[in-house]
Amino acid sequence: MPDTEIKPSPSAGTRPEPPLTVLSEGDSLRGLLQMQGDGHLLGTFEGEVECEGELLIGHEARVTADIRTLNITISGLVKGNLSASGRLKITATGRLEGDARVGNLIVQEGGVHHGSIDVHPEGLPAPQPRPAALPQPAPPLTLPAVAAGRPQITASVDRVKKMWGEFF
Repeated sequence: MPDTEIKPSPSAGTRPEPPLTVLSEGDSLRGLLQMQGDGHLLGTFEGEVECEGELLIGHEARVTADIRTLNITISGLVKGNLSASGRLKITATGRLEGDARVGNLIVQEGGVHHGSIDVHPEGLPAPQPRPAALPQPAPPLTLPAVAAGRPQITASVDRVKKMWGEFF
């Protein structure tokens, strides 16, 4: 019986690269899209996107979503807020309608952004907790009537006039 040697596969001991997630042109999807690697959105998407790698919004893509990613390149339309800890690149055909918090910003001539943008080259600060519900306003104050039938505030004003009258 010949000696057989078992050799480990070349990928053994190395971490496999996360797969590329693609939403093709003509396809549409709604919901929460979580990608562990890179992603290409080339069709229509509505909802929320979480991408741990590079995200590409294609030229014909129409995305209505809040997006959190490492890096993003927008060549189509994105309506929603985004947070990119790395780079936001808006190409000449790209359009972002929403607020953005990014580490770095590149906007090519012709690229459009409507909204506010915060650029943090030192790294994105931790997200602020949402404010608690505002307390209900107190009911309006009503002034009790004094025995003479005049409101209390008028009686107070009369006392002030009398006091100041002694000085002037």
